[in-house]
Amino acid sequence: MDPGDVDWIGLIRHGESSGNVASVAAEAAGHEVVELLERDADVPLSPEGERQGRALGRWFASMPREQWPDVLVCSPYLRALDTAHLALPGHPRSRVDERLRDRELGVFDVLTTHGVARRHPEEPARERRLGKFYYRPPGGESWADVALRLRSLLRDLDGRRVLLFGHEITAFLLRYLLEGLPERDLTTFARNTVVPNGSLTSWRREEGRWVLERESETRHLAEEGAEPTSDEDATTAVG
Repeated sequence: MDPGDVDWIGLIRHGESSGNVASVAAEAAGHEVVELLERDADVPLSPEGERQGRALGRWFASMPREQWPDVLVCSPYLRALDTAHLALPGHPRSRVDERLRDRELGVFDVLTTHGVARRHPEEPARERRLGKFYYRPPGGESWADVALRLRSLLRDLDGRRVLLFGHEITAFLLRYLLEGLPERDLTTFARNTVVPNGSLTSWRREEGRWVLERESETRHLAEEGAEPTSDEDATTAVG
């Protein structure tokens, strides 16, 4: 993967959203549906997510300007946009790119794992047969579908230091695309890992290769008085 002249890529997962909070509560209560008033693209940050965004802002403000990203690229989803605005307000080179949006879950949208099992009992077996990477929920996207649009995005990046604001699945698939993590290793890693809200994962280019620099780091949040949270995005769908 060779995104032009870029020599550093960072990814910040959006701050905790009201959807993260509602999803955790619905799963714990055994409900079939996550009660949300908004469509997924319009789910806002929770109060804790706003604190995480402001903590990111204080952290960036404390850095020498030469360490700031040259370019910001943000998912069009409100929770990512608001995190970016709190972290680096008024950045002169920022843009929104729909290729950074969260995975679309089709008929599984707003369903808990319990709801999927009750309403679509045939799908867990199909997911196990196809594997997490290639399984596509009816009307939704597979991990491979998301990887294709991210691969296209990486080819279009410009600037030297580029910071992305995205989602949990973005962090997983950038490991696959930049580091060449094999499918089996990727799905095992994702099954055992949650990317914290407001965390930073970054890579630097060394001799033409992308090297992981920071992995889901949250120290900046604690140092700036915000509590890291580890609520899953809707990246697992079935299992």
